[in-house]
Formats: sequence, structure tokens, C-alpha cells
Amino acid sequence: MSDSVVDPEEVRHVADLARVDLDDAAVERFTEQFADILAYFETLDEVPEIEREEELANVMRPDEAHECLSQEEALRNAAETEDGFFKGPRVS
Repeated sequence: MSDSVVDPEEVRHVADLARVDLDDAAVERFTEQFADILAYFETLDEVPEIEREEELANVMRPDEAHECLSQEEALRNAAETEDGFFKGPRVS
């Protein structure tokens, strides 16, 4: 279904951004899959628009306030904390 609209270098770039190591076979497979996905989006563009109901009803329940965790309870299972906050890995 795909016509090479996605470049393998684009797949490698996205994989680098996501910090995913891909070998050449995986890059080729994902290149084909991404092209197929883009083709499906083009198919969706062909679906005709329909009139929708003007008045929609909110079916969601109202929010209810509940007692929240204390800072100590929230941090209890954290792998690492600093100055009363969660500490995560440095993002570069």
C-alpha cells in the first residue's frame, strides 16, 4: 500500500528523538508502516462530512473534591527525591 513517502532517514531521526535503537531491518519495516499510516490518513480526508446535532448533552459526571495525599505520602515510593520533590533523570 505504500509509495515510499517516508524517508528512512526520517524514521532514524524519529527513533533518535524517542531514544530507540533500530537496526536496518527495523528501519525498513517502520518506513513501510509509516507510509501505510499516512496513506490511511489520506483515505480519511476523503470521508464526507455530515451534519451533526446542534445541541449536545454533557454526559460526564461533575467533579467531586476528595482529600489529597500529603507530600510525605506522595513521595513515599519515589525512587529519588530532592528538597521535597520527585527527582527524575536529567533531560538533555
